[in-house]
Amino acid sequence: MWSIPPAEKTWYKWDVFLSFRGEDTRHGFTDKLYRELNRNGIRSYCGNEGLEYGDDIAPGLLEAIEDSAASVAVISRNYASSRWCLEELAKIFECRRLILPVFYEVDPSDVR
Repeated sequence: MWSIPPAEKTWYKWDVFLSFRGEDTRHGFTDKLYRELNRNGIRSYCGNEGLEYGDDIAPGLLEAIEDSAASVAVISRNYASSRWCLEELAKIFECRRLILPVFYEVDPSDVR
């Protein structure tokens, strides 16, 4: 029988945290994914609006990761060149959340 360790949180504000490179996918794939997830009752966090190039990652993003049951990383051409994306990914791994990669217009074998 599987059980959640006592220290594990059993309720999260968000079902899914979306990690993505805004310039690559925000106004296309990620917007559509976000709308469909929410339309189907999946509480999704998709917010790095207001962040400017060179800014530190917003504390709200890190808190949203901590308060999400799982994450979807939309791996696009410029994802790995974004410090924010890499910081989000590191936080997701640190929190030991389920992560589902989606390879958007890149071949998974190109990601190393």
